[in-house]
Amino acid sequence: MKDKPGCCAATRNSVQESTKAPTTSEGMTQADPVIDKEMVKIDGGTFRMGTTDRDANKLDGETPIHEVTVDSYYMDRTAVTNKEFNQFVQATGYKTEAEDYGWSFVFYLFISEATAKKVKQYPPQTPWWFVVEGATWKTPEGSDSTIEDRMDHPVVHISWNDAAAYAKWACKRLPTEAEWEFAARGGLNQKRYPWGDGLTPNGEHQCNIWQGEFPKRNDQLDGYVGTAPVTAFKPNGYGLYNMVGNVWEWCGDWFTTNFELRGSSTNPKGAKSGSNRVMRGGSYLCHDSYCNRYRVAARTSNTPDSSTGNIGFRCVKDIY
Repeated sequence: MKDKPGCCAATRNSVQESTKAPTTSEGMTQADPVIDKEMVKIDGGTFRMGTTDRDANKLDGETPIHEVTVDSYYMDRTAVTNKEFNQFVQATGYKTEAEDYGWSFVFYLFISEATAKKVKQYPPQTPWWFVVEGATWKTPEGSDSTIEDRMDHPVVHISWNDAAAYAKWACKRLPTEAEWEFAARGGLNQKRYPWGDGLTPNGEHQCNIWQGEFPKRNDQLDGYVGTAPVTAFKPNGYGLYNMVGNVWEWCGDWFTTNFELRGSSTNPKGAKSGSNRVMRGGSYLCHDSYCNRYRVAARTSNTPDSSTGNIGFRCVKDIY
């Protein structure tokens, strides 16, 4: 069944909250970034944002199609990796919100038997998300896991506040939703995916999503059960990797389903306020039978302090 809410991400307010206050970027000293991350110049222009496809998630605000103009900007070629986020933490001592809360959401098939025995909570509407104590960006499946063999994978268990703090330190920012979709389309007009309309052209997998029966069985036909390296699969027409699938990516905007409230048609920055921030791109947990949000027009949201094992981000930089 399609279009159910919360299929790919969970929110902290869906379970009993911790009383510990979250860490924010307020007051954090900006350091000279040590990361020389490759960025792509995206020449601005006008494009048709949104979709009217028959399987569009109308309750998500994917419709109607409307023209939007964005200025030129630079965008990270890939999502921020574990290696890059580790450099940020080493340079600043930053603590993520998952570390402050002491837990994060992990997909149930990924945790060890020992960790599973300790799980006491999960969101009733999305029972495949387990509240795992000790799950953080550096221990993605709990305290008995590691990222040592995943340094080139996207960092996960990152809240919007964490992503914004990293971006500030790196002298960058999070993309607006319009910038994200413009870039994801890679110069194509109203195609479903960054590479065209067919999900697997010539039988070749182009992104990391779920194959099989969600949430019980992943056949891994694309080669991955969880996250993939950030340069897995072919880049789009702008040279950007994994703009759909792999991990959800935070955008700077407050979320609204009413496109008229997302700002002007030129460089829109989203709603003026809200409770949730925009996420785009889908993740390795998206599947056509339940969460077909790995299309370029698909969108969802989450609270700024929420983190899960399938949420990451990439940054952009203004051209002065």
